[in-house]
Amino acid sequence: MVVSLFPHAEIGSAAYLFHMNEGIRALASFIYGDEKGPEVVTQLTELATRWKPFVQSFRGTRDPLPLTQRDAILITYADQVSEPGLPPLETLGRFAADHLSGVLSAIHLLPFYPWSSDDGFAVKDYFTIAEEYGTWESLQPLAGRFDLMFDAVFNHLSAQGSWFREFLAGNPERADFFVTVKGSPDLSLVVRPRALPLLTEFNAATERRQVWTTFSADQVDLNFANPAVLLAVTEALLFYISKGAKFIRLDAIAYLWKEIGTPCIHLPQTHAVIQLWRALLDEVAPQAMLITETNVPHPDNISYFGDGHDEAQLVYNFALPPLVLHTLQTGNATRLTEWADSLELPSGAVTFFNFLASHDGIGVNPARGILEPAEIDELVQKTKSRGGFVSMKNNADGTQSPYELNINYFDALNPPHAHEPRQIQIARFLVAQGIMLVLRGVPGIYFHSLFGSRGDRAGAEATGIFRRINREKLTLEAIEKELVDPGSLRAQVFRGFRRMLHLRRSEPAFSPGATQTIIDAGEHCFALLRSKADSRVLCLFNVTASPRAIAMSLSGLPSGTKAVNLLQPDHEILFADGETKITLPPYGCAWLKLT
Repeated sequence: MVVSLFPHAEIGSAAYLFHMNEGIRALASFIYGDEKGPEVVTQLTELATRWKPFVQSFRGTRDPLPLTQRDAILITYADQVSEPGLPPLETLGRFAADHLSGVLSAIHLLPFYPWSSDDGFAVKDYFTIAEEYGTWESLQPLAGRFDLMFDAVFNHLSAQGSWFREFLAGNPERADFFVTVKGSPDLSLVVRPRALPLLTEFNAATERRQVWTTFSADQVDLNFANPAVLLAVTEALLFYISKGAKFIRLDAIAYLWKEIGTPCIHLPQTHAVIQLWRALLDEVAPQAMLITETNVPHPDNISYFGDGHDEAQLVYNFALPPLVLHTLQTGNATRLTEWADSLELPSGAVTFFNFLASHDGIGVNPARGILEPAEIDELVQKTKSRGGFVSMKNNADGTQSPYELNINYFDALNPPHAHEPRQIQIARFLVAQGIMLVLRGVPGIYFHSLFGSRGDRAGAEATGIFRRINREKLTLEAIEKELVDPGSLRAQVFRGFRRMLHLRRSEPAFSPGATQTIIDAGEHCFALLRSKADSRVLCLFNVTASPRAIAMSLSGLPSGTKAVNLLQPDHEILFADGETKITLPPYGCAWLKLT
């Protein structure tokens, strides 16, 4: 019998007869062996039966990928905007209702659970909201207007949380809940995302315990080799969906399974756990979608699509931020064009989560193998020269290498002390966002990008946490004051961003299910054609600071095809025998709707 880890849930008297499919049985046996696997399935069945009444109200028939061009997701902290006397979640709800309704479809709330470090990613309790943010009731205004994405921080928990305290105290219910290591085994093969010790010693009830800490000494890794951990975490997954989460972000999921003598990243058991969760949700809550966060080289990253039907519906497109940055820093779109032309999806039931900025920095590992080492080093040097920081990781040979560029994306594109007009800097920033918005997938837009923030270097230096350069919290009064000033940087960036988002929502060609054809328009232009049924949009981006005449030739276009630039509705051009020429201003873009 599975005991609910969330005692406040009142389970309905009418239980559902829930039959796990053969795929789940096979996965459980693969992960835990033929002896333990059947019992795991029995417990999962009981768990799913108990929670199904709470998630079924969100159930509805849906397409294999129920996403359209209207889908765009804001990434934000729960306390991103605040005002005196009100829970930040309520303030965020009102701010989003005033400014984002009809612009964005969903909001990704970064971890809003009780936490002890890493700005929320050292979670103390999966099942409650941190009291400084509000309550579950505080979340309702957001949930009523927007789809929601919750973080599933399942690789690790806070060392100050109750589960780990019980583990150290010898509570048998928490035995083997966390990964421990005895002696001094060879751990040199383990892939390290940060330049910090892999193991941390803690005083347990009877002995000192060496606990696996992938990310920091305050983030202790859960032991999924113990079936009780899988069941406890799966309950949290179902709980999030019962609270209205449509998207579940699997944070740092690549490191989930540990096995000494291996790299402990992308292991088959990790993929199997994701496949098990996907199969479970397909049975219990088919409206929910998994999105994997794996800041790794591109081929490894896209492996989390599985076969296109059995793992994540969305995968973070981690190579995109450094490639767009390289493109606009060099004024050369060649690398971006070649990479974008190579993108493939294993099925029409999955897509990319496209983003340029987030609460983290700009990962450089995803660009390895796409950019040359010298090109990556140039990104590193420009980050430092523009007021940013560079986070390092430990390599197996004892050396260190750059892992992440910690800098606000606006600053990464625009040297803070450059003697150039602000309008050029805004255009450079918005052309980057425009590229992200038209690529096949669902766009994810970080709050500070949407509202034109600059980096908070002072905040990062004061705390010693490099990532805080892009995590400044704002008062509602201050940001509202800037947004009503049409000449402010925030107002100008948001106005341009909002316009592109409105146009994107109106064209089926920008749907994740629409086709994408990358066009080689020369090194100074990034170009692609998006098509769905009668909706065809040719997108052109000048990636340089000079005006560029772009000659275009599209095969199959009948003579006399007209194109209207959606970004300038009074601008119409004519394709003669499939060819035309258009001049784009510095960092200009054209979304040409073909008729």
